[in-house]
Amino acid sequence: MKRKLGALEKVDADLPNLQHKIRNDPSSYQDDFVNQYSQYSSLYELFISSPTTTDDTGLVRLRDLIDFVSHVADCYPKLTPTFANDLTRLLELHHATLEAELRDKIVTSLVLLRRKDVINSTALLNTLWPLLISTPSKSLRALLFQKILADLKNSNTKSTNHKLNRSVQTTCYNLIAADLANPKNLWAVKLTREMWRRQIWSDAKAVSIMELASLSHDAKVVAAGVRFFLGGDQEREEAAEDDDSDHEGGIDIRQMKHQAGINKKSAKREKDLKAAAAKAKRKQKKKNAPSPLNFSALHLLNDPQGFAEKLFGQHLQPSQPKVKLNLEQKLLVLSLVSRLVGLHKLTLISLYSYFIKFLTPKQPSVTSFLASLAQSTHNLVPPDVLEPLVQKIANEFVSEAAAAEVASAGLNGIREVCVRQPLAMNETLLQDLVQYRKSKDKGVQMAARGLLNLYQEVGAEMLRKRDRGRKAALKLHAAKEGLTLESDARRFGQVEEGGIEGLELLEQWKLEQGIVDDEETEAKGWENWDAESDSSESEGGWIDVASDGEDIDVYDSEDEKEKEAKKRKLASIDDEKENVATDAAATPTDTASRATASLEPEAALKRSLLGTKNLLTPADWAKLEELKRSAAVTAALPSAKRRKLAEQAKAAAQARHADDAVTAGDIAGLAKLSHKSTREEKIAMAKGERPDENGRFGAAGNDHRSTTARRKEKKESEGKSTTNKEKARKKNFLMTLGKAKRKGKMSLVDRGKVLKQHVDRAKKGGRRGNIG
Repeated sequence: MKRKLGALEKVDADLPNLQHKIRNDPSSYQDDFVNQYSQYSSLYELFISSPTTTDDTGLVRLRDLIDFVSHVADCYPKLTPTFANDLTRLLELHHATLEAELRDKIVTSLVLLRRKDVINSTALLNTLWPLLISTPSKSLRALLFQKILADLKNSNTKSTNHKLNRSVQTTCYNLIAADLANPKNLWAVKLTREMWRRQIWSDAKAVSIMELASLSHDAKVVAAGVRFFLGGDQEREEAAEDDDSDHEGGIDIRQMKHQAGINKKSAKREKDLKAAAAKAKRKQKKKNAPSPLNFSALHLLNDPQGFAEKLFGQHLQPSQPKVKLNLEQKLLVLSLVSRLVGLHKLTLISLYSYFIKFLTPKQPSVTSFLASLAQSTHNLVPPDVLEPLVQKIANEFVSEAAAAEVASAGLNGIREVCVRQPLAMNETLLQDLVQYRKSKDKGVQMAARGLLNLYQEVGAEMLRKRDRGRKAALKLHAAKEGLTLESDARRFGQVEEGGIEGLELLEQWKLEQGIVDDEETEAKGWENWDAESDSSESEGGWIDVASDGEDIDVYDSEDEKEKEAKKRKLASIDDEKENVATDAAATPTDTASRATASLEPEAALKRSLLGTKNLLTPADWAKLEELKRSAAVTAALPSAKRRKLAEQAKAAAQARHADDAVTAGDIAGLAKLSHKSTREEKIAMAKGERPDENGRFGAAGNDHRSTTARRKEKKESEGKSTTNKEKARKKNFLMTLGKAKRKGKMSLVDRGKVLKQHVDRAKKGGRRGNIG
């Protein structure tokens, strides 16, 4: 009896072995499973009736049985219909008093049942989400959040599960909307932000959740929602780049095939090779798949104007504040409001008066305020609103008595504002500020030159003559003399229009050749097209047969009407030219060139309308392509290429995209390089690290070593060997001396033999003969 009892105890204790046998043959071990399941049911009922009196042995046994049943429950669905409900009930009633290991085992068992399709994702999330909100255990919250994220990711792996996503998004939205002051709303924000980062949720519903969180009455929830709009898209791009780098550094199929040919063949190695090939194929398919069109969160807002007004009124200018924010949180909200105003070109006049009291050098984080002011500026902001702000910055920051860092920040802030709205500057202040380009400090000097370069392009008439530059002076002179209608002077609300690329090259060529767009020129331009047209088509176009039997050529009649209209137009132009020539002849001191110059404005007007009022002929298009190719060749020359790069950099600085945020580092300029290094920065510099463009150390990709050194490190990290040349370079000189002597004494016949052997080895695939 003792041996028999011991054997039974051994069988009962060996649950993993029984689990393996059930997985292989469920029907043969059904009685054993029923026995173990009845023990689980008894322990479960005892625990439900008196959870505090259950001893440690009973808890351990219950935990082992829950783990066992959850692994094989899919083999006996009729015997375990209430198992998932039992676990759910156990968690809901006693999650606060359960032992930590037993509680974690119940959660993982529920997730396992979901993976085996015993329960669906909706049932699992309806169980775990309320626990995540209500439980006081920090470790349990971390486990629940991890399992919820994993289940949502697995549910959207093969295809997007729209039904599940909408259900969870609605739950998160309702959680925040039910009580805006509840600190538990932070879990909805964390879940939404993580799903956005993984590109699982990328629709307007997720953005509406974060929009509601930004208007919450809890400071942490507000900060989390605002940070999503300011940095969520960047996190998503970084996560995508990390995935791409993981794919690039994945399995090397070529190396595995090479090892399979060398090593001893076995079924396991062959199976691993097939699995690796399938995995590499899936990665390659995913890599070649079209990238999804991911919109920025700021572009998916339903009502940007209303959102910006609510943010500004509730958090920055509240009559009765519902939530108390510190300076850092207020700066985050201000940055978001500024981004919204600048990106969507909103009208929020009270925002600009809010900046007045913060534009002083003694204000903490003043560069962040200057950056927010620049972000909130666009070409539809009235200049009268911005001019007092620019004047305040100039008075407070830019003076001879101010420190170099302060003056540099002030000039950079003024330039960033004027890039977006040049009309915010007045002539007297501009002429005073550009004089700081002669400062001894490099930062102040560059900031003033940036402001000068800006207004040489967009408002040269506001500068003194000696500051305008040659190109701007010529443009102003031409506009004053009436030689051109092109002017860089901007008006409030003016929007730049697009056009045909390279059309100005065709206009300049026609001006140099003295070609005027008239009927004769247009007819010549269409000659080649008529010759190349299909001769089989009937001349005259479509023919309509009237009811009286006469043939009426509609196409020809339309051509005749167009020709008559052109004749009338040319006749009026000729009359104007005769009047101008008569006026020029009436002035004895002027020559014929003065008369030609007087015709220039009209010719410029006609050229400026080229492509809009006049139809470009096939000859014009061919000449345009020729001029574009010629300009591309000219731009490829070294000097022209340098000029082109300089012009592109200047244009990029002037027309910064509205999506790009202005940072405090952009305002500080070179002053950020002269700050006192911290202990961590000194250690990083001692290790050989270099700061990135924002002054941070340890950034990825900030490697100033040679290409050879980086390639060598990459090979060593991947476990690859060096080349024969690299090995020969490290070999002892005395070891290579004999080979060098023999090589020098080789005859021509011996050299031919060696070369032939080399070719034969290459055909076979090396000394091992891997080919064939």
